Amino acid sequence: MGYRTWDGRGGEGGRVELLTTAAVLAAVESVTSDVVAGATGEFGRRASEALAGLARRLWRRDGEDGEGGPGDGEPVLPETAEERRELARRLLELAGQDPEFARDLEGWLRDSAGVVEDREREARRALARPRLLPPGTPAFTDREGVLDTLTALADAGAAAPGGPRVVVLLGPGGIGKTATAVHAAHALAGRYPDGQLYADLRGASAATAASPSEILGRFLPALGLADGAVPGEERRQVDRYRDLTAGRRLLVLLDNAHSAAQVVPLLTASSGSLVLVTSRYRLPELVRDHGARLVPLGPLEDADAVRLLARIAGPERVARQPAHVAAVARSCAGVPLALCATGARAAEREHLSWERIVRELSPENGAFSGEEEPDGRDPVLLATHLSYRELSPPAARLYRLLGQRPWPQIPVGAAAAAAGPAAGPEASPAEEDQARALLEELARVHLLEEVAEERYRFHDAVRRHAARQAAREESPAELARATGRMARWFLRRAAEADAAVLPGRWRLGPAFPGPPPPGAPPRPVAPALAWLRRERENLAEAVRAAEEQGSDGLVWQLCEATWSLHLKLGFHQQQADTHARGVAAARRAAEDFGDARAEGRMRVQHAFALMGLGRTEEAEEQLRDAAEADRRAGHRRGQATAEETLGLLRLRQWRWAEAEAAFARARETLGLIAPDEEGARDVPRATALLAFHTGRALRGDGRLTEAVRRLLEALALFGALEVPDPYNGARVRTALGETLLDAGDPGAARAPLDEALEVLSAEGAWLPQAEAALLRARCARDLGDAEGEAAFLRTARKLYERTGELAAAARVEDRLARLGGDGP
Repeated sequence: MGYRTWDGRGGEGGRVELLTTAAVLAAVESVTSDVVAGATGEFGRRASEALAGLARRLWRRDGEDGEGGPGDGEPVLPETAEERRELARRLLELAGQDPEFARDLEGWLRDSAGVVEDREREARRALARPRLLPPGTPAFTDREGVLDTLTALADAGAAAPGGPRVVVLLGPGGIGKTATAVHAAHALAGRYPDGQLYADLRGASAATAASPSEILGRFLPALGLADGAVPGEERRQVDRYRDLTAGRRLLVLLDNAHSAAQVVPLLTASSGSLVLVTSRYRLPELVRDHGARLVPLGPLEDADAVRLLARIAGPERVARQPAHVAAVARSCAGVPLALCATGARAAEREHLSWERIVRELSPENGAFSGEEEPDGRDPVLLATHLSYRELSPPAARLYRLLGQRPWPQIPVGAAAAAAGPAAGPEASPAEEDQARALLEELARVHLLEEVAEERYRFHDAVRRHAARQAAREESPAELARATGRMARWFLRRAAEADAAVLPGRWRLGPAFPGPPPPGAPPRPVAPALAWLRRERENLAEAVRAAEEQGSDGLVWQLCEATWSLHLKLGFHQQQADTHARGVAAARRAAEDFGDARAEGRMRVQHAFALMGLGRTEEAEEQLRDAAEADRRAGHRRGQATAEETLGLLRLRQWRWAEAEAAFARARETLGLIAPDEEGARDVPRATALLAFHTGRALRGDGRLTEAVRRLLEALALFGALEVPDPYNGARVRTALGETLLDAGDPGAARAPLDEALEVLSAEGAWLPQAEAALLRARCARDLGDAEGEAAFLRTARKLYERTGELAAAARVEDRLARLGGDGP
């Protein structure tokens, strides 16, 4: 089904397009699903509101024909597949009857839904070639047969259509799966010119295993998708991933998988790609459903085991006692992790003889006298235990304290906190230097591995040994104090970062720094946001650790400190997991005389995560419960936030009148806050934001004159703030210019848009600046200024490219090409 329409002004020479059911349905699905999740930024918001305008015309046309429509007099956002199909069908039906509507629908499709999809994909291919492989180890030994197998598979040509070649390196812990896979990936990288992706799936157990959504949250930006455009819902993340990988030659290394369910969503949509998986489990579903090739890894042959010992300990060291070195290799059972630990120990102790090491590796010779032998004579645990016994006492203690939890990575500062005194004050520079030295001591003997500069992690088998020793040698109270110190270290750092990223927001909890003194320079945002991104998995583990210890106040404060992380970067599945714990912890804390305001705060933030995942009914329930919890606590500032957030949800759903009512309730609640009441200082800014949101609701409802008045009110309120908020003032000016354009007054729209562009440029807010530049191009077009339109489009394109919004840049480039102004 389709209709021929003419863009531009029609007539002879007009360019013919074809509106098809598939194209319109795809656009409706993309815009409506992403806008609910907030994954499309201002561009997606405008696309959704433009679609709402088309739906309103359709609905009113049906009303004139006596057919009426669903709802309370206006269309609402379609949220189910059936509702989206029905809207697309009715849009096309009216397009076939009304040429003017058909032109408008085609314009929306072209500008909002990406008919330049192929060019977007080409742009992404050209600019986004990830290089995420970790460095290999210089001690890598043998595995020529495995490398030959992988090379033959890579050289055999494409796999079955629509899917990559999948190879699973299979073997027990410590057998060298990761080292082999990384070595092979580097060797084969040249065959996959579109890039290499890597992720540790942390599959030692189901409890530690990373979710596919967590991994896709890293892969999608690496493939060229801007952070703000990453969907919150896993299904849509998978769709984007497959779109971005289709037709590309990529190598994807998925390390330490626990299950096929982790792996399948991370398979590329290209027969020219290779996916390497390492696992200690056989993953039969990958073999059955995706044709995976299982490549088992066994122990090293004796000669290769000796060669590995020589590379670790040094060839001269090995040459002195070759027979005993061979016996050591046999005692390590050819397991690379045990060989590396033993070789490192020999390298550290110049006078330790290989003969003595042989005796130590033989329990019958009394090496473990008075101790429980390692489980089942496991060579990895034997070698690990021997290395552990020779640690300095401070290093052994730190090893035990760090090993009790599966921290994804351990930064030096967190390790210093774990080793600190029971009170857990901030570690001094000297204490951090001491922790740094202890971590290096552990890494030298392969009890930790350094995965980035001053960032460490345990091998799963080694951490099990550390946890066992911790249970034997430390009191439960000391272990709890160490974990608590680490969690509080992450809290302090997250609170500092959050204050830098969102300096104007109101917060709960004592962890946050006070406002900077007058005249102090603002805290830099980029490094703070980068820290939150880098530590987000550790922050989630800190929440779990605090919950298991019963530290409810620490749980919800950690959640509060990650608000800017999730607001700016998404990762909604992680937020939903942590903040569900935060809600429960806040409720328990309130029952035990904790901060009664915390429950409402946690529920609002949990609702935000649910909105990001498209779970709008659950989000609405959380917001209503949040408002009620804040009413019980007498916390009017929190209650107003819950009501405001419900209004923002209604905006996304096209329920403009309900949004306006929610904002009115929030404003009324703010008005009840006494001058000396908690939250009073934030009332002027919050009131200005509510006026801004109300203007958006009125504009969405088509009440443009009222919207302009309310936006002018918001502008005046922001101008009167004691502490200026130029960024949000610029957002209001942008919305005012857009509303005036919709009202057919481009002359009046020009000044607020120019002012917004100036402020956003000074603020370094490139993405909002790009959106304002697009509106300014529209203003120039409506004023008949073709040269100005092209100039502002070029500005928008450069800003989109600068921020990594390649799809948006491609759309602008398409508009420039049609305008004839695609020059520099």
